[in-house]
Amino acid sequence: MVVTKDTVIGEILDYDVETAGYFFAIGMHCLGCPASRGESIGDACMVHGVDAELLIQKLNEHLSSK
Repeated sequence: MVVTKDTVIGEILDYDVETAGYFFAIGMHCLGCPASRGESIGDACMVHGVDAELLIQKLNEHLSSK
């Protein structure tokens, strides 16, 4: 799996639940909310004021090590 700004958070979590820690680390604590699971990385980062490219890089590094 390769994460982009358009990747939906729920798809990432379903693929690898360990990625939740990356979202928690940047303040996205609402991962159980149905709205957040259907939100793209780009949209979620914009709402939370987080650098999407940095999160995407970390997620892709983690997922490539699987």
